[in-house]
Amino acid sequence: MKIQSPADRGGPERGRFEQLAEHASNLTSSPLFFLICLLLVAFFITSHAVRLPLEWLLLAGDSMSAVTLLLLALLKNSEMRAEHAIQRKLDAIAGALMDMSKDKEGRAFKELKDSIRMEEET
Repeated sequence: MKIQSPADRGGPERGRFEQLAEHASNLTSSPLFFLICLLLVAFFITSHAVRLPLEWLLLAGDSMSAVTLLLLALLKNSEMRAEHAIQRKLDAIAGALMDMSKDKEGRAFKELKDSIRMEEET
């Protein structure tokens, strides 16, 4: 079983996951989310300083762990989407360069052709 990248699944239309990831990415880069994180850290520090019961300490620690895990997954998703977007742009530039120099069979043309493996896609 091969697991595909979210950027490769579903064709040209964006699915629910991609839309959710983009909205979450926009939220996490906002000042509101930063304030929420500051409040969560303040709760964590306060719960230890005031010596709250163990249940509250666990709630504070588990909340921070959950937020960290979600942010890590969101960061990886954003990184993969950006990487695929850059690769598509580079492929388009390389394809245009190949179209411009179809009659020239120089070393640079052969290296470009080998690097993007255009013959495998057609």
